[in-house]
Amino acid sequence: MIHRPLASLLQAIPLPAILIGPDERIIAANQAAADLLGVGQGNGMVGRHFMTILRQPNMLDGIEACLRDGESHDSHYLGNDGANDTTFVTRCSGVETAQGAGVLVSFEDISNLQQASQMRRDFVANVSHELRSPLTALMGFIETLRGPARDDKEAKDRFLNIMQDEAARMERLVRDLLSLSRVEAQERVRPQTIVDLSELVQSVIHTLTPQADEAQVTLITSGTDAPLVVPGDPDQLRQVLTNLVENAIKYGEPEQSVEISLATSQDDPLMLGPAAQLTVRDEGPGFEIVHISRLTERFYRVDNHRSREMGGTGLGLAIVKHILNRHRGRLRITSEVGKGSEFRVFLPF
Repeated sequence: MIHRPLASLLQAIPLPAILIGPDERIIAANQAAADLLGVGQGNGMVGRHFMTILRQPNMLDGIEACLRDGESHDSHYLGNDGANDTTFVTRCSGVETAQGAGVLVSFEDISNLQQASQMRRDFVANVSHELRSPLTALMGFIETLRGPARDDKEAKDRFLNIMQDEAARMERLVRDLLSLSRVEAQERVRPQTIVDLSELVQSVIHTLTPQADEAQVTLITSGTDAPLVVPGDPDQLRQVLTNLVENAIKYGEPEQSVEISLATSQDDPLMLGPAAQLTVRDEGPGFEIVHISRLTERFYRVDNHRSREMGGTGLGLAIVKHILNRHRGRLRITSEVGKGSEFRVFLPF
């Protein structure tokens, strides 16, 4: 039998909720609970024993304990929404029903909190891992210089050079972490300054030309003859372009080129309106399509060993992503193994 007043009351509760009677059968349930438990309709649960619906042992223990003592009991319900695992805190509370003492079971979704907590743990673990290697190397070389290599000038010079490289690696990591923190703090504040992308490209090219010459890479520009103005933070957009061009130089091939181009569209399908497009294209080794969706994750690298050798921290594209989020922009990446990669930045006018 469906208890209409109870069903209406549970429907008004924003959380998934189930009311269980003293005979251990479900008296009422709202649609949110039916959706969560995959039943279809809330009234499809009415009259069924709660064990046929809720099969997780910790929940069953909490309901049975509440039926015995009338006290509140908390537990967890683990589910899946079809795309991700979900976690709910369940509260079993003693209530009075027309049949006697029953239990109201409510579900609070804490999946986002769990995911944020996991992200923090992963972040701390990644930072610790990135710092541990250079720190271990520094400590080992210091011990060697104080001991066996104390009077070996040649070994001392070699070790000091390596120590300088490892210290620089840590400095880059700390700098990128601070930069990422600043960008995330400002992500919800839309910039209002006007930036000329053509002028910005020329300035970045001028700065990075010595690095490109050293790597035997030619920098080519196109579409930068006329001003192209967009609202933005000049320092952050400079960082976006610098990160993309530096990556193209580092991971490109000697005696090849890196092309930086600007274009506009009055009705860009991706931005659903007018937009500027900044493209950085290299002729490097490229990478498989499976990596594209993860490239903007913190510390993700296609080739860990080569990235570290090149001085990469694994944070550059993560910084780019957060800067573009602040500018309401988009980043699209395409690549083909053996033919190079293309990074396209879209910015609204």
